[in-house]
Amino acid sequence: MKSAIYPGSFDPVTYGHLDVIKRSANIFDELTVCVSYNVMKSSLFSVEERVKMLKEATKDLPNVKVDSFSGLTIDYAKEKNVHVIVRGLRAITDFEYELQIAQTNHKLSGGELDTMFLTTALEYAYLSSSSVKEIAYFNGDVSPCVPDFVAKEIYNKYHGNNK
Repeated sequence: MKSAIYPGSFDPVTYGHLDVIKRSANIFDELTVCVSYNVMKSSLFSVEERVKMLKEATKDLPNVKVDSFSGLTIDYAKEKNVHVIVRGLRAITDFEYELQIAQTNHKLSGGELDTMFLTTALEYAYLSSSSVKEIAYFNGDVSPCVPDFVAKEIYNKYHGNNK
């Protein structure tokens, strides 16, 4: 069985993330979306909240699991006996950053871990979790960016309401 992991912070999950998840689920027998606890980032949502949102967003994809981890992605992959990481690319700037990480993971894993890049569908190339949070903070419309239930959670975090 071919398995892969799609690690990220997903703070919050966007339609861009979901595009990569759905397309990866068509390629692999099993895809685990891994919510990382990143001490270098200040998150709007807790790891548990992000896992819950991803589970809801992927509930109709039977070969997709959602998990969380802290630490190095290579250690998580080794623990789960997975040899492929999926990453989404929006622009050339993403590629430069992601290539460095992919090469580091490959080297640190002793060549056991490869990264597969998927370019995000053009309709989502502008999306980032950061921009979604900024739009919501200023009470803008995030409905083109995230599922409705995610939008409600974001507005609730910032404004204490469900807009």
